[in-house]
Parts: sequence; structure tokens; C-alpha cells
Amino acid sequence: MKSFIKSIVPFIFVFFLLSTPAFTGEPTAKEILDRIDKMWRGESSSGEVTMEIVTAHWKRSLTMDVWSLGKEYSLVKITAPLKEKGVATLKVEKNIWNYLPKINRVIKIPGSMMMASWMGSHFTNDDLVKESTFVDDYTYRLSFSGLRGGQFIYEIECIPKPEAAVVWGKVVIIVLKEDLIPLKELFYDEDGTLMRTMAFSEVRSFGRRTVPSVTTLVPADKPDELTRITYNRLQFGIDVDEEFFSLRNLKR
Repeated sequence: MKSFIKSIVPFIFVFFLLSTPAFTGEPTAKEILDRIDKMWRGESSSGEVTMEIVTAHWKRSLTMDVWSLGKEYSLVKITAPLKEKGVATLKVEKNIWNYLPKINRVIKIPGSMMMASWMGSHFTNDDLVKESTFVDDYTYRLSFSGLRGGQFIYEIECIPKPEAAVVWGKVVIIVLKEDLIPLKELFYDEDGTLMRTMAFSEVRSFGRRTVPSVTTLVPADKPDELTRITYNRLQFGIDVDEEFFSLRNLKR
């Protein structure tokens, strides 16, 4: 209970992957970033995910039903294990609420807890309300294009603009050249120290969409720890509106 109160994800990130755009010739850094930004935005969607959390002291696995509408609305409900069934998180614009069924209480997450762990994972509450875009909030450049580790990739270095409300000092994005499927995102602090790595893997098709079905987040200071999100089921273009994302549905 305590770990939840302290807490899609970016696991919600993968919800909004769009089909790969067609480019004539080499895409520019801006075109690649537009593609990445659209991954976190999009239409309505629903699915089932498993979140595995590994720390130095314990392991846990949660199964969750998830719904989203664009970038501003999402609802996550734990379905397993039984002792945590019904625990839920609602995001509406920049606001987040947690519901704890054992005490039948809804808790709004204050600004002071935005960098706290979400559901005991290595993701934060701030990750859920992320509304920045790489194109608008960062200056960027293509820092590498070629063969690395047996794969042809693009690497883009993003530095936040002085006025941008972002927490990172630098973000490096690595995508496959062939289809612009993301491989990794590396997050650095203002001193240039690597803080965490987000890796995307196990590409598969959900309906007409082909997306990475697994997202793994590893903190740089704890390389033996991780949070892994696996999509078991994913559907786009569902019939859902803003009224679905309510405090009433949070408690159901």
C-alpha cells in the first residue's frame, strides 16, 4: 500500500505508436522526432499489460487493464494479483488520482510527489503527465547515422530549450533506419550523467499496427534493477469519450 501511494507509461507510450511514414530519401532529424513525438500522442486505445518490477530487495508482477484517449486521458486498473486488484490510476490532463479499494479512498497526487515512483516502479508520476514534445521543447541534431552493433540506425541528440519545462538535461534517441522503430532512449541530467535507459523490443502486430510490445526501463545507478512493460493485448480506435475518464469509473 505504501509503495503505491508513493507512486503507462510511459507504458502508455506504446499505446500511441502510429504507422511508419513514408520518406523519400533520408529523413531529417525533425521528421524522425515528429515520428517519435506522435508515438506518445494519438487516438483512443485499450489493452492489457503486464508490468514486472525488479529491485535489489523484491520482485513483483502486476497485470493491468488500460484505456487512453489522446495524450490527456488515461485510466489504469490492476486486475492481478488478487491482493491489489482494483487499485487504479486516473490521468486527466495534468492531474493524477490514485484509488485504493481496501480503504475506499481516492488520493490526488500533489505536485510535490510528481517525481515519486508510480506503482512502485522505476517510472514516475511525472512520466504520466508528460506533455513536452522533442520538436517544440528541445534543440536537436542528428548525431550519428550508420552501422552500430550490427544494425543501421539514426541517433538524435536533444537538448532542452532554456524555457522548456522538462526535467532532463539531454535525451538521446536511437531508431532503426529501416522502419524508424525506436530501439532506445537515454536520459541524462543537467551535468551530462546518464540517469536511465528505456529500451524497446519484441516488435509485433496488433491489428493493423506493428509496434514494440515490450518497454524496459533501467536506472543507470541501479543497473540490476528494471521495470518491464509487456503488452498482452492492444486495440486502437475504441469507442470511448472524455466522460469515461472520471472519478466514478476510477472506483469501479
